[in-house]
Amino acid sequence: LAMLNQTEVSEVILLGLTDIQGLQHFFFIPFLLLCLTSLLGNGAIVTMVISEPRLHTPMYFFLGNLSCLDIFYSTVTVQKMLTGFLFGHQPISFGGCLAQLHCFHFLGSTEAVLLATMAYDRYVAVCNPLRYALVMSPRTCLLLAVASWSTGFVHAMMHSVMTSQLRFCGRNHIHHFFCDIKPLLNLACSSTSLNMTLLNVVTTSIVLGPFTLTVLSYLYIISFVFQKVRSQEERWTPFCTCAAHLTTVALFYTPVLFNYTPPSSGSSPKRDVQVSLMYSAVTPALNPLIYTLRNQEARSALKKTLGRKL
Repeated sequence: LAMLNQTEVSEVILLGLTDIQGLQHFFFIPFLLLCLTSLLGNGAIVTMVISEPRLHTPMYFFLGNLSCLDIFYSTVTVQKMLTGFLFGHQPISFGGCLAQLHCFHFLGSTEAVLLATMAYDRYVAVCNPLRYALVMSPRTCLLLAVASWSTGFVHAMMHSVMTSQLRFCGRNHIHHFFCDIKPLLNLACSSTSLNMTLLNVVTTSIVLGPFTLTVLSYLYIISFVFQKVRSQEERWTPFCTCAAHLTTVALFYTPVLFNYTPPSSGSSPKRDVQVSLMYSAVTPALNPLIYTLRNQEARSALKKTLGRKL
């Protein structure tokens, strides 16, 4: 509300991926398929985790949370982009832009913390299996999930409040397919130094903190496996159980580290848009495949769930 009272511009125009009309229509089909894959695949995983009693374990509980995040991701960013492909540049009110900004950073920050939580879950399962049920109790899992979502919400609220205090005038075109923080700050007429400090310090901490915990968890797992497990075949078992999570971590952090670690002010807008596509459209569609492709337990549970629905 504060931003709406101060701004001289009532809406912004999302320029999307390209200005070329033919390419806009060409991009519509593949991104529609990605969006549908994400919604259907992640929806199936959430349904499977809820309805299948044998999947009521910490690993699948966190996977269900991850799938919920990916569903919201597609809803927040990709659907607006699809509308732009069909009808051209999309106007969005500043209030709507701020809401999209908040939701996107809420979901992204939550996913970063959640992936670190999942890494800790794998660490306990591999390195301390006898105490796994005690350490990762239902209460502990619930608290870790609530902490992940709460951290994301608080971080996003900081960006939303800080951005709402800026004054916007003149230019109202954003070279992006959704309202991200950096292109929005470029439209501000007032000083954005405090906002950039928040982006470079707090957001970088939200990215690098969980990433560091994830890396440490896997370093402990690798060390444990090579020190304690003598059989070559048995060494592959823990790595196979971690493979899906490691792939998701790589897909999520590779583009995020490009976009949200310093120097934030010197990056190319075009590159930012291309990188954003990876974690907002491609990764949410791939995650269901990653977690079910080589997981026999998940595949059989998914077939059972789909068979029950059909």
